[in-house]
Amino acid sequence: MSTPPRRPPGPLRATEVAVPEPEADVLISLPTGVLDDILDRVGLLDAVRTSALSRAWRRRWEDLPSIDLYFPRPDESKHLRSVDSVLLRCPGRVRRLCAHLDEPHAGRIHDWLLVLSRRGVDTLNLRPSSFHAVLPLPSSIFACGRLTNLRLHACAIPPLPAGFQGFPELRKLALSCVRFRENGQYQLEEIIAASPLLEKLVFWGVEILGDFKEWVIQGTNIQDIQISSSKDLGWVIGEVPSLHSANIDIMDYLGARDFTKFLAGFSNITKLVICTRHSPLNGAIILETLQCTFVNLKSLTLYTHFCELPSILSTYCLLRNAPNLERLKILIDNSVEHKFEAHGEFHNSQWTDSMCANLQSVQMTGIHWLPNEMSFIELILSKAGFLRTLSIIHGEECSMSNEGAMNKIQNYRRASTHVEVLFKGKATVRFSRS
Repeated sequence: MSTPPRRPPGPLRATEVAVPEPEADVLISLPTGVLDDILDRVGLLDAVRTSALSRAWRRRWEDLPSIDLYFPRPDESKHLRSVDSVLLRCPGRVRRLCAHLDEPHAGRIHDWLLVLSRRGVDTLNLRPSSFHAVLPLPSSIFACGRLTNLRLHACAIPPLPAGFQGFPELRKLALSCVRFRENGQYQLEEIIAASPLLEKLVFWGVEILGDFKEWVIQGTNIQDIQISSSKDLGWVIGEVPSLHSANIDIMDYLGARDFTKFLAGFSNITKLVICTRHSPLNGAIILETLQCTFVNLKSLTLYTHFCELPSILSTYCLLRNAPNLERLKILIDNSVEHKFEAHGEFHNSQWTDSMCANLQSVQMTGIHWLPNEMSFIELILSKAGFLRTLSIIHGEECSMSNEGAMNKIQNYRRASTHVEVLFKGKATVRFSRS
């Protein structure tokens, strides 16, 4: 068979198409550190998808020095089926596991935690994928000794294993709606004590079976504590020399013991968020006097109202015991029935000479223009000599028109010649128990 004739040199005819030379893969030629950074930024799922780019990219993601198993939404729990394959193919460090665990994958968490403990995991954020479910955790969670951040929601906490070494690098512990067995408070006390670098504690809706027994929260590096609970779990604040901020939802659960003693543990903080909107048990006044003075307190946020005597007295008690307060924020509960009439003479009787002496900023959100609220505003304006701004945001149902209320406020006597009253319209304040 004769060979076809060669095409003479010259320009291509219209029917002929030149085949381009394959271009070099610019990305794969980048330095290894740059490639790792790119794949790390796009996330694990997209990093795996780069396998489809070319032969050179087929296994590139497996060489990453570290990965994140990050599935933060319930609808992403379907991706958990790939975790076993990822752990087998990618031998690098696993920095964090964040996942909503459904029932099929909850049984794998024990093996995953054992692998992660050897891979140096520093962040765990675990919760069940179903809203009403409780996720039983295995004891292997306590083997993750390099954790710096542990966040658990709706989990059942197992007993501490024998020889528990603690979390020597843990800096944040956040527990919400978790369940401990009977005497679990001592287990929690031991976890905190065995975490010497712990800086932040968050306890929201923690449940401990059995009757409460007092236990101590203490640590040299704890800087921030947030507690919300519907019942007394026996918390006692011990030595926390670095503590500077706290968020306390007291609800009505401390009527059985001295709440002022509990608050004394926070006497050195500079920022306090506290809920005093709940009616105390048996009609007793929660806060009328305190055993301590918050000499360092600069910022105070109150979730409260001016409809009942206990909440009003609690507000004034805190203000009297914060002589260096500079910023006051009040978020008013709009669901409480007005039961107590606090006239101007009553408000004046609560004032002391050192009260609000350094106050510079006040913000009131959810106000209804009720007489008790107006009397409080009048008192603050007439007494706070260094006040610079008073910001007001009204709630859903107001007892008078905004124009009428602002006209009254403009006519109140002012101790500070520099104060500015700012009306910022309407906002809704929602309150819920964790």
